[in-house]
Order: sequence, then C-alpha cells, then structure tokens
Amino acid sequence: MRHHQPDNSATGLVRRPTAAPRPIGRRETSRWYPPLAVAADVSGVFVPVLTVYGLAAEPRPLAAAAVATVSWVTVRVIHHRYRPRSLGETRGLLPTVHDWLIFLGLLAGLRAVTGEQSAVASALAALLPSLLITATTGALIHRHLLAQRHRAQAVRRVLVVGEPGPVDEVTAQLAARTDHAYVVIGTVLVGDAGELTSGVPEMGRLPAAVDRSPAIPDLIPEGPDGSTVLAAARRQDADLVLVAPGCLLTGERLRRVCWAVQDAGLRLAVASGLSEVALRRLTVSTAAGLNLLHIAPPLRNGPQPALKSVLDRVAAGVALVALSPLLLTLALAVSLDSRGPALYRQTRIGYRGTPFTLWKFRTMVADAESRRPELEGLNEHLSGPLFKIRRDPRVTRLGRFLRRTSLDELPQLVNVLRGQMSLVGPRPPLPEEVARYGAVELRRLGVKPGITGPWQVSGRSDLSWDEGLALDLFYTDNWSVTGDLDVLARTFRAVVDGRGAY
Repeated sequence: MRHHQPDNSATGLVRRPTAAPRPIGRRETSRWYPPLAVAADVSGVFVPVLTVYGLAAEPRPLAAAAVATVSWVTVRVIHHRYRPRSLGETRGLLPTVHDWLIFLGLLAGLRAVTGEQSAVASALAALLPSLLITATTGALIHRHLLAQRHRAQAVRRVLVVGEPGPVDEVTAQLAARTDHAYVVIGTVLVGDAGELTSGVPEMGRLPAAVDRSPAIPDLIPEGPDGSTVLAAARRQDADLVLVAPGCLLTGERLRRVCWAVQDAGLRLAVASGLSEVALRRLTVSTAAGLNLLHIAPPLRNGPQPALKSVLDRVAAGVALVALSPLLLTLALAVSLDSRGPALYRQTRIGYRGTPFTLWKFRTMVADAESRRPELEGLNEHLSGPLFKIRRDPRVTRLGRFLRRTSLDELPQLVNVLRGQMSLVGPRPPLPEEVARYGAVELRRLGVKPGITGPWQVSGRSDLSWDEGLALDLFYTDNWSVTGDLDVLARTFRAVVDGRGAY
C-alpha cells in the first residue's frame, strides 16, 4: 500500500476532517459495503454453479447451486466478513483464499455424506468464480474506503492524551499515512512543561501530579483527570480517546482515566510505543495483574524460510523455461535497439552483506556508468543514497518501455535460481549505497533481496528514501510466505500501472 505524505496545510501533521461532526462512538462508512459483499458472494456462487451444472448436464443444478451458495455465505458469516467495521479495512485477498479452501472442504464433506455424483472438474470450474468475484469485490471496497480516508472521511475522531513528546510522536505517525481510520482532532497534555510541535489543538492540560484529596471523587465522580479528558472529548466530538502513557501518566492514574472514559461510553485505546510490528507477531498475556505484550521474533529460521527458498527456486526455474521465447526476443530487441550487450550485470549487496552479480536487460547506453558523474546534480533522491532521475538521458527508447513494464528485471530469475535473490524482498542495493548505511539501514540486509517487494508495489521511484526504507524494514521484520503471495498478487497491478518506474 502506498504511503501518503503528511498534510502540508497550516495544521502541519494533522489531517482535518471535511465531513460534518458525527455523534460520539460512530464511524461512518458507506452503507452499501455489506449488501454489495453479500450480493457478490451469492451471485459469485449461485450463477456459475447453476450455469456450469446446466451446461454439463449434471443432476439437480438448482439444488447444487443453492447448497453451494448457502455454504459459502455461511463460511463468510462465521468469519465475520460482513461486519461494517471490518469491510474494506484490508484488500481481503488472503482471508478470501482461506475461506474458499474451507468452503471446498465443506462441500467435499457434504459430497461424501450425500453421495453427490457430479464431475469433480465441473464442480471446480463452477466454484472458482466465487474466489475471483469475492476477491475483486473486496479489493474494490478497500480502494473506495482508502479514497474516503484520503479525503478524511469514514474516520474516527481521536483525542490523544499524554505528555507532549509522546503525543507528538503518536500524532505524527497517524498523520503520515491515510490508510487507517484515525484522525487526531485534539489533545489533552499532561504536565506543565513542554508544548506541541504538530499544531494539534490543545483542549486541556492535566497537572504533573494528581490531587489525592478524598473529597474530589465525591465532587467529581470521574476525578479531575477524567473530568478534563471527558470535557475535551465532548467538546471535539471525539469517537476515541487514545492514551500515550508516560512517566506522568501510568499505574493507578492511568487506570482511573480509563475508568472515566469507558464509564462515559467512549472507546479507549492505549498506544504501546511499538511501531512497524505486524499484528500476527503480537500476543497478550497477564501476570500479577500486569498486561504483557509479547512480540514474536522475525522469521529467520524454521519451516517458513525453508519453504520460501524452495518455492523461489522452483518458481524461478519454471518461469525461466516458460518465458524462454520472450527472453530471447527481448535480448534480440535490446541488441538491435542500441549498441552494446543485451544483458547488463552489476554488483549488488545481498543477504547479510554478501556481494553478488545481478543480471538485467540493458536499458541504458553502453557508457552509462562513465556518464553518471556529470548527472549527479540532477539526482532526484537527495535525502538518501539512491540515484534516480525521472528522465535520465542515458536510458534508451526500448529501455523506457522495459523499465515501465519491469521486463528488464526478468533475467534476475537466474539470480533467484542460484539462491542469491528471492522472488519477494527488499530492493538489492549497490555497494556505494551500503557504504553509507547506518545501523538501521543495515537491518534491511537481514533477508534476501527480491525481484519484487514492498518498494516496487508501493510507488517505486516516486517514494522518498525514508518511505522506501520504512517499507523494506517492515518487510524484513514481518515477512511471511502468505505476505509474499500478497505482494506477488499486487505486483501485477503495479506493473500495469507503471507508476514510479523510471
């Protein structure tokens, strides 16, 4: 998913909602999401099964279509796929595949119990459209919701409570992207020192120390802290109170603020301070009354990395054989288009800093490297070690087409087959780029580089260095085989779109 730049308006980092104020606790989304999802699931099963069974002269096509439809909708309902609050929050591709496999298992069980005798090929042909239609519908709803979020609609109005430093960090993180539901509309600061730098309106301030006088709970049931927070939430019509704990807001004081907020019927969330950690790596436990957040380590050893390596090499080998006519055609075209070899090789840095030779179809003139110093002043990535020019004069006519379609990357299948690269991973850096890396940047070398990856499917060269680095670091720490499949599915759209390919 594409990262969006922070709002450059007078409010600095704050996305300002354009919709009319909403009642507390309500998040508005399009009401047609659930009906559309149900209609797509029903039609995606009933119509294909009825059509295929009718054309194949299978017995009882109407009954088969009805049973399959009810089974598919039941699986989706059990997994809460039609909840308004969850629809559109993700593309839903992997959950759809998961549901569809369960759906096939359920129908296989019913087939065994009832003795249904339709041809297996007919059944699979009739059921495959349900996977495609449901996945496409989920992607369309997701894109529509993202478009609403980009306009600060279908959001939850958030009041952030905490000390100025943590509040600024939380606010900046939420404002840097628009692919989530939260928009900060006010803050309540804790302590007498410090001011916000984000431009978010301050709606109140809690003292550094809480008054323990026994008279206060009698006069103000929610306590002085809770009273200030609730007054600010009501004044800003907040849907959610987000607490950023610190040394001045912890323990019993934090507990009382939580009581006050929840007793008033407001939703409450507490920022853990963690960022860029996949949800699947987090678990919660309790010990001695403390709520503990456990973080699973990144996948470095075990069955998933082994499976990834096997899938990479098998897929690369099959692709090289299947695409050999195309590869030969492109090699001939590159040789005829401009003087020089068809293939271009370059030293890149791979897994754990190991150098390797990367192969690509040549997209530049033969003396491109010697001409680079004279073009340094035109580099559009001044914030990092990358060297990119949108209209690089060294790129050939055919090279522009190859870059836009990513066909120049196909020879890297050889690198994947040799185990130097993966199908999915961070962009393989140049040695001079790695020479400028710090400890944070070096972490992206903890996995094999990939032909495609989060950088490639999120805008490629249109991304700043910091945005690309954030994507690569998130992938390095949170990759999984299912996540790789998701990136591969998104790669096709990125190639067709061609955005950022230069």
